[in-house]
Amino acid sequence: MTKSNARTGGQILIDQLVAQGVERVTCVPGESYLAALDALHDSPIDVVICRAEGGAAMMAEAYGKLTGRPGICFVTRGPGSTNAAHGVHIAMQDSTPMILFVGQVDTGMREREAFQELDYKAVFGTMAKWAVEIDRPDRIPELVARAFRVALQGRPGPVVISLPENMLTETAAVADAPKVEPAVTWPAPSDLERLGSMLAGAKAPIVVLGGSAWTQEAAKSIARFAERFDLPVATSFRRASLFDADHSHYAGDLGIGPSPKLRDRFTGADVILLIGGRMSEMPSSSYTLLDIPVPSQQLIHVHPGSEELGRVYQPALAIQATPAAFAAAVESMKPAAAPAWKGEAAKAHADYLAWTDKPRELPGHFQYGEVVTWLRDRLPKDAIVCNGAGNYAGWIHRHHRFHAFAAQLAPTSGSMGYGVPAAVMAKRQHPDRVVVAFAGDGCFLMNGQEFATAVQYDAPLIVVVIDNAQYGTIRMHQERDYPGRVVGTQLKNPDFALYAKAFGGHGERVERTEDFAPAFERALASGKPAILHCLVDQRALSVGKDFMPEQAKR
Repeated sequence: MTKSNARTGGQILIDQLVAQGVERVTCVPGESYLAALDALHDSPIDVVICRAEGGAAMMAEAYGKLTGRPGICFVTRGPGSTNAAHGVHIAMQDSTPMILFVGQVDTGMREREAFQELDYKAVFGTMAKWAVEIDRPDRIPELVARAFRVALQGRPGPVVISLPENMLTETAAVADAPKVEPAVTWPAPSDLERLGSMLAGAKAPIVVLGGSAWTQEAAKSIARFAERFDLPVATSFRRASLFDADHSHYAGDLGIGPSPKLRDRFTGADVILLIGGRMSEMPSSSYTLLDIPVPSQQLIHVHPGSEELGRVYQPALAIQATPAAFAAAVESMKPAAAPAWKGEAAKAHADYLAWTDKPRELPGHFQYGEVVTWLRDRLPKDAIVCNGAGNYAGWIHRHHRFHAFAAQLAPTSGSMGYGVPAAVMAKRQHPDRVVVAFAGDGCFLMNGQEFATAVQYDAPLIVVVIDNAQYGTIRMHQERDYPGRVVGTQLKNPDFALYAKAFGGHGERVERTEDFAPAFERALASGKPAILHCLVDQRALSVGKDFMPEQAKR
């Protein structure tokens, strides 16, 4: 419905979000955008009040991952925006649609270094797909609609919009823009013909799924495609929920520390079908799995962004298409004859099951690997598992098995502090699903304050804090490169169970493996946001290797 009556810039702005179908925004309030906050008062949009801008931005990014529509975050100028930069960087590297609205100084004060003034185009120009400042309220519909289109089209990503304080209080009579549905790029018939020919001539092909712009139906379509062609399918770093781990064609996670057999299968392939992903540093094992610029394998690269096709690897066949469009286009494709590689998908899946089945024994009384495998069997198949960054995530990547679409929320950018904010948003979006956030002791305290947000909104997520009293990843690297020279990595931590209780949640301290399962059941039954504080031996630094046995504290 269009409106022609005069409205304040703040009202026009919020009306645009309603028109775009926004159901929820995150924010840390600021005086620089009071007029927009006031307009939210009477809108149908749910406002999630956060405790720090980094957490608010990460929640918005998680919304983009969960829904495929831009997550919306409001923060104030200056330090508010720089705190939120963490979420913008995640959205860029993870190809997640997101829009960050930032308060700005009055237009009459610009270029004076006024209170908390920043040049947002300069600050976010290399971090976001687009950064813009809106000077006049009558341009809000135009620029907000464009922001949604930029965030969604091609390779999805973040947009930053600066809102001068006086612009939000000025009035204009302007019509709302209609809801943006992104233009979708489809593979050409000739692309599909070449794809069929390349597969027909292959002897050892493999499919790798990654990136964003997927839908649940697209993931199912690719599974059917894999079945028809008997193709082994791997997922790239932290994109494991694009393919059901129980599927007979799933070959595993091509992320940090991949299975040696999966790595050999990938490097030994003659045709690689990469759908949606970029094969950036983590899934490519620091750019060692494919030759640059021309891979020795025949690379078929499917990606929605033209700028990504040939950016690092020159493909034998480049197909500019969204994963959803590509998946729909290959629904009718069938192999002309029995494939030469028949049976390899089953072997790849057997290798995956063997690699992920049994965790190795760790030093200490708390066997983290056993806990992850217990949760793997205990959690519902649609449970959402979130994490930030740190060595503790290695056990999730190796031993947990994802089944449902969008069940994994984790930053491919490797940003710490992500798990708790992402879990809050996941529980707001899916209150009936079990949501578990894993966090290391260092990772948790980077955005652990958002546990208060979970309590405020009665979002009964469960946070599993893996506490080894150190920045474990960095300590591992120290021991590898500078053995025995420990500096800057030791931590003295609070009682995280008491932390949970202080906020009004459920908290328990877990020191032995056998105590975890009953503690988890009590946390689930409590109906409250919960923290399980799990103490891990300092030697258990990595899913694959122990370090510093002579210096163990636990």
